[in-house]
Amino acid sequence: MRDINSLNKVILIGRLGKKPELTAIAQTGRQVAKFTLATNEKFFNKNTRETRDRTEWHNIVVWGNQAEFCERYLDKGRQVVVEGKLRTREWQGKDGTKRRTTEIEAENVVLLGKREDYGAGAESGYEGRGQGRADAEYPESEGRDEGADEGFPSDESGGKGGDDVPF
Repeated sequence: MRDINSLNKVILIGRLGKKPELTAIAQTGRQVAKFTLATNEKFFNKNTRETRDRTEWHNIVVWGNQAEFCERYLDKGRQVVVEGKLRTREWQGKDGTKRRTTEIEAENVVLLGKREDYGAGAESGYEGRGQGRADAEYPESEGRDEGADEGFPSDESGGKGGDDVPF
């Protein structure tokens, strides 16, 4: 049961550091994609009158059908919105030391930008304008409405001009 005063939610807008790497889990055959996402912040130092950039790198993990979507349509430098949860996992390294990492387990990945920016993806049957979304399979799928058909958002402008912001 979920604590009503608790929430694990991450929303990031950034650019991919590399093309997602798609692999299959040997025991189940389930697809998983991993990639890095960079977010940038600007800081202004009043004393020196300088603006500085700070880049934060995030490790993203995507499961199931959405992993295949990411591998097909995402590439290095592509701007996306990632919505998901923080997950921390532990394992033992080859040298015997205990290791720990925190990742974002993506629930939704939405493409940003114009359709013509998608290169090969735009020619291969993708019909959304600058946005893409695929339903994912989750290990903790309890409580998830399996019958919901999220699909692709509608394109009222017919793919010409308009606002590319997904919200």
